[in-house]
Amino acid sequence: MPNKANARKELRKTAKRTAWNRGRKKAFREAIKETVGKEKYEEAAKTAQKAQKALDKAAKRGAIKKKTAARKLSRLMKKVNAKKVAKK
Repeated sequence: MPNKANARKELRKTAKRTAWNRGRKKAFREAIKETVGKEKYEEAAKTAQKAQKALDKAAKRGAIKKKTAARKLSRLMKKVNAKKVAKK
C-alpha cells in the first residue's frame, strides 16, 4: 500500500481508469463477436457499424491504440465482406 497521500490518490485514479477501460474493451469485443456470429451479410453489416463505433470510442479514449482499432476493424470488415461473396 502507498504511504503518501498523492500515491493513494493515484492508486484510486488507476483503479477507476482500469474499470472504465475494461468496460470499453468489453463493449467492442462483444460487438465484434456479435457481428462475426451473424449468418446473413445484411445483419452483419448493421452490427459492424456498432462494432466500428465501439472500436473508435475505445481508441479515442485511450483504452486501445488507434492503429490497433484500425487493424481490428479491417479484419472484421474482411469477414463481413466474405459473407457477401458467399451469399452470391
